[in-house]
Amino acid sequence: MIGDAYLDRLIDLALDEDLGSAGDVTSQALVKGDVKGTAELWAKERMVLSGCAAFARVFQRVDATVTLKWLATDGDRTSAKQCVATLAGPLQSLLIAERTALNLIQRTSGIATVTAEAMKALKGVKGTQLKLLDTRKTPLGMRGLAKAAVRHGGAHNHRFGLFDGVLIKDNHIAAVGGSVSLALERARACAPRLLKIEIEITSLAQLEEAIAGGAHVVMLDNMTDAQVAKAVKLAAGRVQLEVSGGITLPRLPKLAKLGVDFVSMGALTHSARAVDLSLEIAQHGVPPKR
Repeated sequence: MIGDAYLDRLIDLALDEDLGSAGDVTSQALVKGDVKGTAELWAKERMVLSGCAAFARVFQRVDATVTLKWLATDGDRTSAKQCVATLAGPLQSLLIAERTALNLIQRTSGIATVTAEAMKALKGVKGTQLKLLDTRKTPLGMRGLAKAAVRHGGAHNHRFGLFDGVLIKDNHIAAVGGSVSLALERARACAPRLLKIEIEITSLAQLEEAIAGGAHVVMLDNMTDAQVAKAVKLAAGRVQLEVSGGITLPRLPKLAKLGVDFVSMGALTHSARAVDLSLEIAQHGVPPKR
C-alpha cells in the first residue's frame, strides 16, 4: 500500500535531510562528477532481505544513470557473507545515495528477519490456525515498507492505518464513558459496513459484553496465558480472538496451542534492529573489499 509517489516523497525528505543546501561536500571535494565507478551491496550476516525496490529507488532519485543488478530479492534468506546486488554509475552519485539507501534496506531487512524468527517459533505447533500480525508501531513514513517486510518474513498485516479497520481501544472506550456496549453501538451505526469491528478488552468481564455488542474480533490486551485460555473457553467460537501485549518468541507456541486466532506483535516493527548490509565501492578497477 505504498505507491511510487509516496516512496519518492519519503526518499526526497531523507535526502534533503542529508544533503542540506550544500550537498555532499566530501564527495564533491574528492571525486569529479563525471568519474564512473562500481559498487557491491553485501549482506554481512544471515538475514531475510527486504526493501530492494526502495534501495534501488534512492539511487534513481539521485541519478537516473545509475544501474543496479540484483543477485537476490525480497524474501530471500542470505548467508552470513553474500553479495546481493551490484551497482555502476558516477561515483559521486553512488556516494551521495549510499547512506539513505542503506538506512532503508537495513531497517526493512531487520523487520523481515525478526518476523521470520517469530514464524519459526510457530512452525512446531501442529494444526495451528494462528496468524501472526504486525501493528501500527512502525517507523514514521515507512509503514508501507515495514508492512511489506513483515510479509517478506512470512507473517500477516493488521490494518494499515486508522482508515481501513475499526479498532476500539481502551481510550476510545474511556472517551464514551467506559461502556463497551456503547462504543460498539456507535461503531456499528457509523462505520462503513464492509469494515470489521474489533474491540480491545482488558478483563474477562468485558468479553461477553463485547460479543453481545456485535464485535467481529475481540483483542485480549496484556492477558496471561491462563486468562487467554479462559477467554477461548468463554468465547466458544462465537468471535475471533486476538492476543496483544507482552508477546515474546517463547510465548508464541503457547498461544498457538490455546486456540486464539491472531497474535499481534508490535516488536516486529518497533524493535527490529538494523541488520548489517554494506555498500563497498571498487578502488580504481580493484574489486570491492569483501
